[in-house]
Amino acid sequence: GPTGLGAATRFNQLHHDDWLLVDMAEEAGGLACTDITPEGFLFDMGGHVIFSHYNYFDELLDAAVGTGPEHWAVHERVSYVWMKNRFVPYPFQNNICSLPQEDQIDCINGLIDAKVSNATASSPPANFDEWILRVMGKGIADMFMRPYNFKVWAIPTHLMQCSWLGERVATANVARVVENVIRNREESGWGPNAVFRFPQEGGTGAIWKKVAAMLPQEKLRFNHKVTNIDAENKTLHFENGDRIRYNKLVSTLPLDMTLTWLGKEALASRLTFSSSHIIGIGIRGVNPHDTKCWLYYPEDDCPFYRCTVFSHYADKNVPAADVSLPTLQMSNGDAPSSSESKPGPYWSLMFEVSESAEHKPVDMATLVQDTIAGAINTELLRPTDEIVSIYHRRLHHGYPTPCLKRDGVLAEALPLLKSKYDIWSRGRFGSYKYEVGNQDHSCMLGVEAADNIMFGTKEFTLFYPSLTNEGGKKNVDLKFSRS
Repeated sequence: GPTGLGAATRFNQLHHDDWLLVDMAEEAGGLACTDITPEGFLFDMGGHVIFSHYNYFDELLDAAVGTGPEHWAVHERVSYVWMKNRFVPYPFQNNICSLPQEDQIDCINGLIDAKVSNATASSPPANFDEWILRVMGKGIADMFMRPYNFKVWAIPTHLMQCSWLGERVATANVARVVENVIRNREESGWGPNAVFRFPQEGGTGAIWKKVAAMLPQEKLRFNHKVTNIDAENKTLHFENGDRIRYNKLVSTLPLDMTLTWLGKEALASRLTFSSSHIIGIGIRGVNPHDTKCWLYYPEDDCPFYRCTVFSHYADKNVPAADVSLPTLQMSNGDAPSSSESKPGPYWSLMFEVSESAEHKPVDMATLVQDTIAGAINTELLRPTDEIVSIYHRRLHHGYPTPCLKRDGVLAEALPLLKSKYDIWSRGRFGSYKYEVGNQDHSCMLGVEAADNIMFGTKEFTLFYPSLTNEGGKKNVDLKFSRS
């Protein structure tokens, strides 16, 4: 994935030849891979788009993929929250002017109470739920933040900490919110991904396959699934029977798995994660959602928390219009009137559903049809739409949860692995920090780990995530060069 490729790229750039990249998958990508259905629809493993905090990352991707509109589509984010049978511009807390008047009053009253309460508080919020109440108040908490975040994380907000927030969650400026309500003015430009780019061909996965293609191919080994780490003898054991000894290991394995293999079950048990279901639907017809990119769903009339109009990102995310496909079913579940293949055009939707055994189980047998029904409920699909492709994949490790015990585990586990076992556990699940879990962060976690191994330099992204993400500033110190 991005972290392993980042480390390998940096070693290669520094002309350090004694390295090997090993991956369980058939090709590069990790959680940033792209699948293709038999009918020719592409689906990423979630809502992945390219925006960056690092010049190094930008230069690496341009070197691998190319530059300009031939290789990249550039989009302005058009994103909404669907609730109360209407679209509310994202972020919700800045756009309560779009709600019914009684809901506006509840939200404003909550914001005012929160401002007073926060000003007199003698201690920081103890968890994410307290943070929501202090920053946004009870109205926004009950209407949006609590139900939406439960759908995303599959865990109640009071069991999550709040040090991860940073640019991930927009705060609410009371004066601005009130002014927006009085002026009936929408506000939608917040956040680091207000403008993003996406590859014209091959989905997000194509980026990382092209990054891998720039590396010496003899140093890449795919289809190698690690089954155990013999840390005392610095040996990796693989499912196919292979064993590889290492001097230093940059591991992107989920930290909970690594700790369990090393006999640190007590530490591993204090980490929490959720699983993700990616459901893709290919539809015959013309996309009726204009330039909408992704949409949020806090209510209980659908199982998904987010939907991406994936065909909008790139024309080649769906088959060409002259490709003929049969209709699998109508959106309302009815059988098609004919089994004959017909041409397009086509468009697609990609849905994300969270799962946790303890708090939010999922019925695998009905999830896809429940998702399609939810798409009709939320006006994403019409009952008579023709579905020509259905995709579903479950990612066991989907989201690393910023649970209350996480930081204590990381403070103990990451230094222990490095000092005692020469293991740099890094990446979205390797270091378990969701706040630096985007593609740019993940790649740079690998780059900075390589520099730490080679030169002992500080790993800025891992240890200073709030500064990494501060105010949308870009790190310009490190440069990528193929020479």
